[in-house]
Amino acid sequence: MPTSFDPERVLCLPLMANLATTSTDGPRNAPVWFLWDDGVLSMLGSSDSRSVQRIEADPRCAVEIVDYDNAEGRLLHLGLRGKATVTEMDPALFKRLLRKYLDADEANWNRWFIKTVARIDDPEGRLIRLQPDGIFTNNVSYFRTGPKLAT
Repeated sequence: MPTSFDPERVLCLPLMANLATTSTDGPRNAPVWFLWDDGVLSMLGSSDSRSVQRIEADPRCAVEIVDYDNAEGRLLHLGLRGKATVTEMDPALFKRLLRKYLDADEANWNRWFIKTVARIDDPEGRLIRLQPDGIFTNNVSYFRTGPKLAT
């Protein structure tokens, strides 16, 4: 009884996504922040991160994003599949992504986080970019209400 929904409904939210990749030891999964822009999902990485190394070895991947609110009865599942690429960091794109998760006003960003974790201008920064071959949506927001979808 699942129904579809507009993927933009989830892609615009500051949710965690799960990036699934393959390795010689089997599948791997990593939580990531993301930015959806002009049909491409961009995720953060660095030249020495395992996710980046796995994508460079085998670009096939999947990304799952779930918008879940138990009290409201909302359960929206979005999946994206395809082959990703790894590019050098684009500081302007990275800042747009940070605005989505931290605050639209950079003055409100935690300076320690920006300097020691985000490192916007780090030459080792990378973007994992997925232009999906397939997108699927699954709205099962009726788990509390029965056959009528929760809104």
